Amino acid sequence: MGVSGKDLGTMLLSRPAIVTRTSLNSEKLDYIRKTGISKDSKMYKYVVTLIAISRNERIREKFANFEKFGLSDHEILGLFGRAPLMLTLSIDKVQQNMTFVLDTLKLPASVILCQPFLLFFNLEAVLKPRVLLVGKIQDMGLVPQIERPAMIRALRMSERRFVKAFVNCHPKTVAAELMQFYINAKGVKRLAESSKKNVHRAFHY
Repeated sequence: MGVSGKDLGTMLLSRPAIVTRTSLNSEKLDYIRKTGISKDSKMYKYVVTLIAISRNERIREKFANFEKFGLSDHEILGLFGRAPLMLTLSIDKVQQNMTFVLDTLKLPASVILCQPFLLFFNLEAVLKPRVLLVGKIQDMGLVPQIERPAMIRALRMSERRFVKAFVNCHPKTVAAELMQFYINAKGVKRLAESSKKNVHRAFHY
């Protein structure tokens, strides 16, 4: 497979399940080959690991889930090659985040090919509150406005940088109002979660 002894050791430590669950049949080998990732790439070992420990039917389900949004086989496999942890995301999470990208951000599905963070970031705690704050800033007629080209950059920012760039840049009273709005937007999710029992949810392979 082109994985060195050192990399194999790293893989076993990061994913102990690979020892008992590894299965590289012809279908999985085909997936790995079609990602187009080079064996010299630092991501190669992760692609091999995650595909090896994933069930064939689960890979097919996740593949089909992306196809529903109009992505081609080539695009999906390339995405798995560049961001192999995409295989650890549940089908529900991908559907919810993709729907947000399409319906709220009004961006094409293909944007995730170069901005995969849109699927990894927490929808309720990060993405939605930031978009709501953008709307609040627009409604108040404040500057700087976060226009569409800058939206992706704003969503990718660390929390500290985002608050500094779009909240603390305003006069104290305005910044306080924006910060309270932002906290409340995040609090809706926390309140909902506090009413549920804590349940450990493992990755679905």
